[in-house]
Amino acid sequence: RMAAAPPSYCFVAFPPCSKDGLVVFGKNSARPRDEVQEVVYFAAAAHDPGSKVECTYIEIEQVPKTHAVVLSRPSWLWGAEMGANEHGVCVANEAVVTREPASESEALLGMDLVRLGLERGATAKEALDVIVALLEEHGQGGNYYEDGSSCHTFQSAFLIVDRSEAWILETSGKYWAAEKITEGVKCICNQLSLTTKIDAEHPELRNYVRSQGWWNGDSDFNFSEVFSLADDHLTCCSGKESLEKQGGDVSAQAMIDVLRDKDSGVCVDSESFLTTASIVSVLPQDPSFPCVHYFTGTPDPSRSIFKPFIFVDDVKLVPKVQSPSFGNDDPAKKIPRFQEKPDRRHELYKAHEWARSLLENDQDKGQKLMRIMLDLEKQGLEAMEDILTRTEVLDPAEVVDLFYDCVDTELKFFK
Repeated sequence: RMAAAPPSYCFVAFPPCSKDGLVVFGKNSARPRDEVQEVVYFAAAAHDPGSKVECTYIEIEQVPKTHAVVLSRPSWLWGAEMGANEHGVCVANEAVVTREPASESEALLGMDLVRLGLERGATAKEALDVIVALLEEHGQGGNYYEDGSSCHTFQSAFLIVDRSEAWILETSGKYWAAEKITEGVKCICNQLSLTTKIDAEHPELRNYVRSQGWWNGDSDFNFSEVFSLADDHLTCCSGKESLEKQGGDVSAQAMIDVLRDKDSGVCVDSESFLTTASIVSVLPQDPSFPCVHYFTGTPDPSRSIFKPFIFVDDVKLVPKVQSPSFGNDDPAKKIPRFQEKPDRRHELYKAHEWARSLLENDQDKGQKLMRIMLDLEKQGLEAMEDILTRTEVLDPAEVVDLFYDCVDTELKFFK
């Protein structure tokens, strides 16, 4: 049983650490090695009164209107590891272990809350309010992995970011605390990080921990100390120094470099876990510029390329990074769950498996392919830089096929 929470890393950099008026967000999603992540887009939608939404394990009330979202998600579940919405809100979650055992009974997963926050919140603070209200109403629980033999459960932490501020939200059951960030670099990983600077909290939080005997009310209230297992709340963030070293120059490229770093441990490649997908988002503080979201859609960012996505109406869907759908026959939807594991690989994932074996078996050819790929990525980054520095307004037609074309070009290189 993988009791340790998967060591994902999430980052945000604000001016003065990041480049000219940009907020830069990034996450490596560390998950079981063989799990497939897909990149999916859902348009904004209106919903009839009284309608429900089927999350991974439970059904909840739908809201009248949901925002357009782009998500990177393990393809067996409803929610997401990370993603963004049309209003420039980005959310990523972390599985964390606290002194309270996480619930095995099926409720909302931390990953469902990522998607719900994005679909329902037009600012970072709204997304936070959505998440904590749903936590209060439905609770969190259920298996984090597609595993029929054992139930892996965790509490959740979130990094919620928009063009002007970020919130770090950490939870244990329905109890939570949050810190607001507006400058510098912040990192969260699979341990609690909030200490005494708490800008919002569950109204009953302090009474609850007092009643449990975890805090006497005399000392400063330190969230990590109160909720962590002994000695677990050490600082975990090896990528933070790399970003701070950039000295006011954190860009999409700098964030990508940090996410690719295996030596620091930020890019996970271990016996149990692998970085199965990555995201980097650039959110200009000036709302007249579009936000740009880069997704890999494939495992191991050091062998993947980051492809840009911009929200516009009628954005072209990209089936080649979407896993096959099994509908109601999906073993994740039948009780008992996960009795078998279907092949969830999408086209880009399969192409990457071929490229990975090339990299491992024919160094010369592999390195040549990697150079071509990185060159393709660089062209994308430069084109986006151009969009974010020009004076005229972006013509949506220019980027409606953007992500589609990047995936298509990447696949052609593998052919």
